[in-house]
Amino acid sequence: MAKSKTAYVCNDCGADYSKWQGQCTECGAWNSLSEVRMGATARAKPFAGYAGAGGGEVQTLAEIDLQALPRFSSGTVEFDRVLGGGLVPGSVVLIGGNPGAGKSTLLLQTLCHLATEKEALYVTGEESLQQVAMRAQRLGLPADRLKMLSETSVEAIIATAQRLNPQAMVVDSIQVMHMADIQSAPGSVSQVRESAAQLTRYAKQAGTVLLLVGHVTKDGSLAGPKVLEHIIDCSILLDGAHDSRFRTLRGNKNRFGAVNELGVFAMTEQGLKEVTNPSSIFLQRGEQVASGSVVMVVWEGTRPLLVEIQALVDDSHFGNPRRVTVGLDQNRLAMLLAVLHRHGGVLVGDQDVFVNVVGGVKVVETSADLALLLAVVSSFRDRPLPRELMVFGEVGLSGEIRPVPSGQERLREAAKHGFKKAIVPFANAPKGGIGGMEVVAVKKLSEALDAL
Repeated sequence: MAKSKTAYVCNDCGADYSKWQGQCTECGAWNSLSEVRMGATARAKPFAGYAGAGGGEVQTLAEIDLQALPRFSSGTVEFDRVLGGGLVPGSVVLIGGNPGAGKSTLLLQTLCHLATEKEALYVTGEESLQQVAMRAQRLGLPADRLKMLSETSVEAIIATAQRLNPQAMVVDSIQVMHMADIQSAPGSVSQVRESAAQLTRYAKQAGTVLLLVGHVTKDGSLAGPKVLEHIIDCSILLDGAHDSRFRTLRGNKNRFGAVNELGVFAMTEQGLKEVTNPSSIFLQRGEQVASGSVVMVVWEGTRPLLVEIQALVDDSHFGNPRRVTVGLDQNRLAMLLAVLHRHGGVLVGDQDVFVNVVGGVKVVETSADLALLLAVVSSFRDRPLPRELMVFGEVGLSGEIRPVPSGQERLREAAKHGFKKAIVPFANAPKGGIGGMEVVAVKKLSEALDAL
């Protein structure tokens, strides 16, 4: 490989130096120099379809070849859904998650499946080859075709990949990789950035699907520089509580498909198994439905998902009532409680309010507003809501019920699971109705409370 040069650039003024020093002499800032690798002198021809493949020629939009990028399946329908339909040659996918979430297990299952038909390489930098082989044996995976490599040097990994020319390659993980011409330790900002850039450059040139494993910080975000998320094509987060057997795979960035797509897996003795009907596992309700419980429909990527929301309203024994949410935005809960008082006539300002989304699902859209308020009123009045009731809708600050996207698909999903009644925004009410379901269309919060 061609030798690359390094420089030290000031983050404040942009001045560059040949070696590191504590203070920038141009602007006077201390500890502002960061190591930057300069581009290599020799470059291979990039893989067709990506930046640099056109040789720098100027083209109009009409002249660009619009042939579809060939995809191939990862062997798991839920994984393909999050990826946007499958793996794209030359793409770089970054998978993050908490320790023990199942990142290595999912990728090992995927590579073992791909190795039966394609050339695949699994590079491990954190575990020994014996540990990976023991996991594959425990999961009952085919182990006679997958190529394994235990290495942390990026130069050695690329040299091996150029010799084997795999169609899919896993690097576990990017935080332990290092390059010889960078002085900082593995895991530092410079090492992570340049190692990811070098591996990405190889993937684009060779047309290899590159799957990177990334660590997360204690707040759940991906560790390393923010530019790491800009380099890669797809960023996926594997999440799941340690006391739950279910794992959710959510796409945060995808250049080849929709973002916020959700895949659900179950952790079993044979590894991660896909859940084809996620709504069924999040609706495991008891025979007697208590007060404060209602079912809502959220839109995850390209499909509806039925989840149960629970609320508990209790007398506060302190001067400052508590507002606790699990799976929802706590600030939005405080805002909706103010709307409930002003436009619904229900005062819970002196009550502790606890809200939970069952199953560990994180709801980020506003369609859960109406269901949240109805669950709060149900718990506050100690009046259970009907078991066959389903609710969705956005609540505005003036008390109006605003429509949400894909209302028809949400109602059909609820009807498919046996719900008989729905309270929805007026603009989302179907003109022809939904077979076997009574749809109550409301325009204001007061109308929704009267409908109960």
